[in-house]
Amino acid sequence: MGEELANTTVVVVVREFNPNKDREKVEEVEKICEVGPSGKISLFTDLHGDPICRVRNSPTFLMLVAVIDEEIVGMIRGCIKTVTCGKKQLHRKNNNDSDQTKQVPIYTKVAYILGLRVSPSHRRMGIGLKLVQTMEQWFSENEAEYSYIATENDNVASVNLFTEKCGYSKFRTPSILVNPVFAHKAKTFSNKFTIIKLTPNDAESLYRSYFSTTEFFPRDIDSVLKNKLSVGTFVCVPRGSYNKVTWPGSDRFLLNPPSSWAVVSVWNCKDVFTLEVRGVSRMKRMFSTMTRFLDRAMPWFKLPSVPNFFKPFGLHFLYGLGGDGPEAVQMVRALCGFAHNLAKDSGCGVVATEVSSLEPLRFGVPHWKMLSCEEDLWCIKRVAEDYSDGSVGDWTKSAPGLSIFVDPREF
Repeated sequence: MGEELANTTVVVVVREFNPNKDREKVEEVEKICEVGPSGKISLFTDLHGDPICRVRNSPTFLMLVAVIDEEIVGMIRGCIKTVTCGKKQLHRKNNNDSDQTKQVPIYTKVAYILGLRVSPSHRRMGIGLKLVQTMEQWFSENEAEYSYIATENDNVASVNLFTEKCGYSKFRTPSILVNPVFAHKAKTFSNKFTIIKLTPNDAESLYRSYFSTTEFFPRDIDSVLKNKLSVGTFVCVPRGSYNKVTWPGSDRFLLNPPSSWAVVSVWNCKDVFTLEVRGVSRMKRMFSTMTRFLDRAMPWFKLPSVPNFFKPFGLHFLYGLGGDGPEAVQMVRALCGFAHNLAKDSGCGVVATEVSSLEPLRFGVPHWKMLSCEEDLWCIKRVAEDYSDGSVGDWTKSAPGLSIFVDPREF
């Protein structure tokens, strides 16, 4: 695949990424783009020598690079999968000739753009636009119906590129909630709740039964749950109701669930990439170091020491957050505490999740506001001419639901 963009002085060639000869050059551009303005804090992402690691686990993926005179000046990544875009009522008669109504998911093939980078010395040349357009052409060739991107709400350049030049519309504003991994174990309310780890097959059954009509739910959820990066799926129930021995399986559990329950899955991002905070003042570094020193000196106080974010650290991502009942929020908090302890044992620096801004269970997710993003902007665009299902119509104009399913393969 190759496209050319010409102006008065240069010719830009957009082609597919070649891992054998492009890896080092792509890493150089990534490092240049990760450096924030002078005196500003920036977050550096180390992809561990694998530029396509963040899309590699998706069913279909592609990475493109923009080249000028053999110099790589930009790149973009994209992937395609099938997800839930709505739901419809299915009416059928049972053995007693009475009507039964069931909600079933409506699927669509959706593409996701991430990792768009253009070297600072080559911006304002239309390179970003050309990368997006070439990627969208690949989406259309692979029969994707929609394309969406996620960007910071205050990233004016990115928002303008997609909404004003590429025809995307603002779609959803989920929240990224990030919590540090402290030196001490978090509470799991073990005297009140029991946390059970499900097998991948049992977790798949639960998600397909309970979450399949949730927006952006991936039809290949089994591939996610059985991936080597999946740490596990955990269900929280009232103490005394079930344990790992008496657990009846997800199907029977959902037929007669307890008064309250919650579930979450954990994804290991640490083995894909690590993060590092740069550009922090000496004073803030000293404060961070002091909190850890005091914590080590007086561990019985269990002070909330700040992890060392100034050297590479990993994260665990929580997804598939759900549940029901009056104690579901507290159970989510217990599950987050359990996930915190898993991350601590794995040497991670933070635990993160992304939930709908309307998600009622978000109040059970502990997080630091200074590390989180209350409005992560998702923009969407139709890249196909026909609609897959008349009952959904144009998904880009649909109202948001209470929940959203964030695929960990794209975080």
